[in-house]
Amino acid sequence: MVHVYNCHPFASQQIVQVEQEPGLVCCGGTTLFVVTTGGCKVEAYNLEKEGCPLICRFATMGTVRRIQHSTIGDYLVTIEEKNSATYLRVYTNWRYQAEEKARVGVRLLGHLLRGASAWGGVQMEIIEIPLSEHPVALASCPVKGDLLVGCEKTLVLFALKRHTQQNLKENQQNLQSSWSNTEQSCSQNRGQNSAANQDLSVLDFERSVILHFSKIFPKQVALCGGYVAIQGDLEVLVLKLRATTETTATEEPSDSFKSGTMCSADHQEDQVDFLLIPKHQELLGDRAKECDIPINIEQTGMEESRHYTLSYVLFRRFTPEFFQGCSVEEMLLHSLQIYPMFTCNQSVSVDEPACMFCFFSLPTAGYLYSLRGGVELLSAYQYPEKVLQAVLTDHLLHVITKNALQSFTVRCSAVAARVEDPYIDTTMKACPPCSLEVCALRMQLFIGLQSVCAYGCHVILLSTADTETPEETERHTQRRGLELKEHNMLTAIFLAVGIDPATTPALESLLSRPFLSRRWAISSPKETSTVGHGWNLYVVNTVPPLTLYQEMVEYSQRYAENNPQGLGLRHLLSEAHLLLRSALLESSERQQSGKCDRNMAAPTHREELEEAFRQNCAQLGDSFSRGSQKDCHLALPYYRMSGLSVTEVISRNRPLQGSPHSYGPGFLFYLKHYLLEEMDQNLSQEDADDVIRILSKSEPSILVSVCASPCMVNLDPAATLQTLRRLEDTMGVSVPLTISMAAMALRLGAVAQYTELMERHAEMLLVYGFIEEPRLLLHGGGGAKHNQVCPTALARQLADSQPGLLVAAMVALYENSKVQLEQADQVFKELGYENTLQVDFWEAMLMASSQDPVIQELLFRLASVYIDRLTANESLTKHKSLKSADDLINSCSHYGALYPWLSVLDPAQTFSYHHREALHKLQSLLCGPSLSVGTVAPLLESLSEETLWAFSLHLLCDTRRGHYNSSIEQLLDRCPQAIIAYANHQLQDKHMSLWWKKLLPELCERTRAAADNSILLGALKETLVVVAMETSPAEFLELIPDDGTASYFLPHLLTCSQRHLLT
Repeated sequence: MVHVYNCHPFASQQIVQVEQEPGLVCCGGTTLFVVTTGGCKVEAYNLEKEGCPLICRFATMGTVRRIQHSTIGDYLVTIEEKNSATYLRVYTNWRYQAEEKARVGVRLLGHLLRGASAWGGVQMEIIEIPLSEHPVALASCPVKGDLLVGCEKTLVLFALKRHTQQNLKENQQNLQSSWSNTEQSCSQNRGQNSAANQDLSVLDFERSVILHFSKIFPKQVALCGGYVAIQGDLEVLVLKLRATTETTATEEPSDSFKSGTMCSADHQEDQVDFLLIPKHQELLGDRAKECDIPINIEQTGMEESRHYTLSYVLFRRFTPEFFQGCSVEEMLLHSLQIYPMFTCNQSVSVDEPACMFCFFSLPTAGYLYSLRGGVELLSAYQYPEKVLQAVLTDHLLHVITKNALQSFTVRCSAVAARVEDPYIDTTMKACPPCSLEVCALRMQLFIGLQSVCAYGCHVILLSTADTETPEETERHTQRRGLELKEHNMLTAIFLAVGIDPATTPALESLLSRPFLSRRWAISSPKETSTVGHGWNLYVVNTVPPLTLYQEMVEYSQRYAENNPQGLGLRHLLSEAHLLLRSALLESSERQQSGKCDRNMAAPTHREELEEAFRQNCAQLGDSFSRGSQKDCHLALPYYRMSGLSVTEVISRNRPLQGSPHSYGPGFLFYLKHYLLEEMDQNLSQEDADDVIRILSKSEPSILVSVCASPCMVNLDPAATLQTLRRLEDTMGVSVPLTISMAAMALRLGAVAQYTELMERHAEMLLVYGFIEEPRLLLHGGGGAKHNQVCPTALARQLADSQPGLLVAAMVALYENSKVQLEQADQVFKELGYENTLQVDFWEAMLMASSQDPVIQELLFRLASVYIDRLTANESLTKHKSLKSADDLINSCSHYGALYPWLSVLDPAQTFSYHHREALHKLQSLLCGPSLSVGTVAPLLESLSEETLWAFSLHLLCDTRRGHYNSSIEQLLDRCPQAIIAYANHQLQDKHMSLWWKKLLPELCERTRAAADNSILLGALKETLVVVAMETSPAEFLELIPDDGTASYFLPHLLTCSQRHLLT
């Protein structure tokens, strides 16, 4: 379906003052090229200046049958005829013909002219390109400037080369390498006057690859960015050529190619007397290789390392619909075009186009395909009358009939938007679908239109009066006589078998069609009549996209007045949206390439486009907010792109006084998702109360989440509490609802009511309630690591009255990925409990977490805090922790039981409670299995070993590191009464030998020096008892010192001998 809108896309028109009747017309850059009648003279006109003044004119070497201009390299290529021969020629530096009788150089492909003139660029050059077949079609690449020539059975690709004086000298030194391998982009010359030519370079072409094919006769070809398209009478084939450095074997014609060629030759005679109607086909992507048109590649480039590979992209074949009232000639394809589009984040001169489109047309319908990222049909254009020619631009598709110029909208910008922005089609951003039905704009009437071409905002039309020569009149008379003869003959045949065609309308319609004796071929183009008159060449300027958008907006007001929820209004706004997107893409491309025309000259133009884009998004948001349930979700992304605040959106959707319409589903969807996400904007009390009132009727189940939203801080707590109570009466009691009611009571200052509500449920159930709705405790976050969070008033109250519940809730939120560790720390800092409840949270996290990196981080933090508490002023450590050291030892595996010998070093009576708790927790971590001593040892260096509690920490570290020898010495020096307890606990298993290898010698030596030291003597006796039990008599005997004290050891030697005899 094609929508029709009465919007005028054309701003003005002017007539080009051409002296002779135009034969062929083409445009490129800012220049219009006209081949005058007779085909031997080309005139160039400036489209950018008023009146389109003549730039230059020059004669061609033959009669021009086809002409094409390339903006890359600024060259013209023609197919010419002379003396019954066909030639392919390229005209470069044609702008120098502005000087009368300027010199012209003629050369063959690959043969550069000698002398200073070649480098000074002071003359036009004509490059003759020899071909083995007659050329029938031309195309140039708008991205690279390469040339594609279509012949009867081949396509020849010529790569554009730019030769400088330096690389020419290098090439002349090596005759075997004629041309440079360097292929440089010429995009800086696009649309500029090449008379400057300061780089002193010469254009040339290299024959890169030849494609051989059969079963299709190319009427038109197209080339862009490696995509090659061939158009026959009723079929279109699109291929993708890729250059690769991988060596491939020389390709011979395939069996299918050979058989296809032979088959076409064998049946050529059969097709003379019969009309063969091809089967309709549409093959997309990889399926296109299933078509019956084989293609073979012949590598011809000078670069041996570069090879081309080919893949099929698209194949479309049409079956003529004779019952539509069209003859054979009226069903032929035309207007083949491959169109590139760049996105805003691309460099036009460097990157390949992000989007590629292929357009072709029948007289009754046009087809636009997207080629990149999966081949798909974007739009099918149904024309109201027979179309002679069509041309695709960024914004519109322009088509001509015999007497009118009409424009249709295109979907290229919808594809480009999705390629450019991955957030399209999400809750963040939206864009009308690529499959949106197209629309036709107001047509402009002309007389006798013949051809159309376009560049930028210019549409060029050639019109000729409808005249008929005597020869044509006679030919038409003969054809009508033949048709009557055929009709009478077939009617007689049907009557002979008893069938009267007059009684069957379908059969009568069939017999009236003049196709039974027609051959399946198109007649050759008519020569321009010498008796023709009444021709004109028009340049029609399209309106700027912003102006057309404003007209569409004004036009949409009629739909809004009649049916504000109708699909027609939404469709028109979507068309305006795509028009603005296309204009923004074009604006970015022009800024990057440094081009600017009179419609896009001011830097503020893009700002105006962006402002219009935001307005359009707001209008689309309004449309979807009131629309059906099917598309209501699109209100959210469009309102977001509009930049409107929630207050503005609410005011736009507020029903009128006495209106039967209520809030639409799209608005409710937007409101719900907006309030359920983290937003910085706060609603006023009036708007917040309106939200509560709206959602209490439409979405009561989300009221708890809405009340917890940070943007609802200004709501009326009393009214909201009453609403929540009514909700509880209808939906029953729930923990999140109870907490929300308690929060409202707290905001009212009703502490007793708050306490009563919070005591309804057990603490663990309250924790589950906070998991279900985290924003009751904190705002922000959302699980993202770097998002800022802040505690709510309820969290502050819990910190003062129920700190255990707050800590448990924060641990649960972390475990359920509702908050990150850094965010939880930030919450406790803002609450003012940085070194108190925050530490309790870390201790609780240590019990709950199972992630090793998190555990190590928490262990290090806790060790640092405990050390700070041991060294800090007493007044800073008066907070009583939620968990004591004994509680942590009993409930957390990371806290180990205190070693027995630590109690000897711990004179509890000299410690305060807070000091002792910090010491025991740190000692317990060092006794546990998880804390890495290497990470905490640098922190302990700040503790002096003067006190026994500090000495015990250092001793624990040395022991954990396995420094038993030094630990024994230090312990004997500082606290010998703990040595036996230390040895009994630490010197076991593989360290048992240290009893007699280290401890016994140390005690003997120290006892000898202090014989009256009862502590050392007692430790010596205990040590000898252990040694006697663990060694043999011989080993024990060797341990006895030879200083005359052997009698002291004899009882223990006797005990050792008796034990040995018993075992």
